[in-house]
Amino acid sequence: MMTQSARRAAVGSAAALKHLGTTRLFQTRSAAGSGFPATFAAVAVRSPTVPAPWMACTRSASTAAAPPAADGSLGAAAPAAGDKKEKEAASYWGVAPTRVVKEDGTEWKGTCFRPWDTYEVDVSIDMTKHHEPVTMGDKVARWTVKALRWPTDIFFQRRYGCRAMMLETVAAVPGMVTGAVLHLRSLRRFEQSGGWIRALLEEAENERMHLMTFMEVSRPRWHERALVVAVQGIFFNAYLAAYLLSPAAAHRMVGYLEEEAVHSYTEFLRGIDAGEIDDVPAPAIAVDYWRLRPGATLRDVVQAVRADEAHHRDVNHYASDIHRHGHAPREVAAPIGYH
Repeated sequence: MMTQSARRAAVGSAAALKHLGTTRLFQTRSAAGSGFPATFAAVAVRSPTVPAPWMACTRSASTAAAPPAADGSLGAAAPAAGDKKEKEAASYWGVAPTRVVKEDGTEWKGTCFRPWDTYEVDVSIDMTKHHEPVTMGDKVARWTVKALRWPTDIFFQRRYGCRAMMLETVAAVPGMVTGAVLHLRSLRRFEQSGGWIRALLEEAENERMHLMTFMEVSRPRWHERALVVAVQGIFFNAYLAAYLLSPAAAHRMVGYLEEEAVHSYTEFLRGIDAGEIDDVPAPAIAVDYWRLRPGATLRDVVQAVRADEAHHRDVNHYASDIHRHGHAPREVAAPIGYH
């Protein structure tokens, strides 16, 4: 009886190891159903066998089984270049980098984001919308943003590329702060968030992608980098305190900040149209992220970024109104994926 139990355990262990060593192929959903571009057909996740202390040699899942030699014995197949690279990148725990393959068989080269994170931005959104201050909190938020714009105009003047980088390093902070606060609150109170955690972190990631894009267009000087460090450190703590004190006023301030961003990018477009700024080819990261047309230029990029900022404007004014009317964010579904 003990022999049968040992045999079953050995068979089960062999099956588990075989399962770990296989390559799993997940078919993607359609573009219409999930926002995933139709040009990407599959995601191949290669999971190498986890090393075990009782196994002296383990074969990576990405390595093909060794074909028989001419004399019928099992021979060792030479690993492909891609497999060798994957082995080198895999850690002790057997975690290998995910391979994303396009429909034509070529590999997705980007690592900053994946195809399912890309989208076609809605540039038809109304750029002229403005929230008139009603409460005292609205007025304080409005004048705070106006006060912040004054030194920015003096420092950057008409260098819109550097201004955009500075703006994005600040604009990416509120979504991360509010998302983190709601996340911790959800854990403490054992309650759901209505999707607002995801929506706000999505906003922060989108703003960060704006920064990654403009880093390809213009390079900041050392004093501009120093300014970013100082402003971000001050703004992070100040915004956290403001949000804990009054979420409605904090979201309203971000709404006004996004209104100013829309205005800044509108001026950026006017500079391009007037010939004051070279309409250079769009960076590859921007073409992939916003699924821009072939031959897209800097103007297309600025249009996409401006539309994103207009959507963030709407989301934050909407969140502020939810708080102002006495509702908790979890009571109202968040506009996830609203770009």
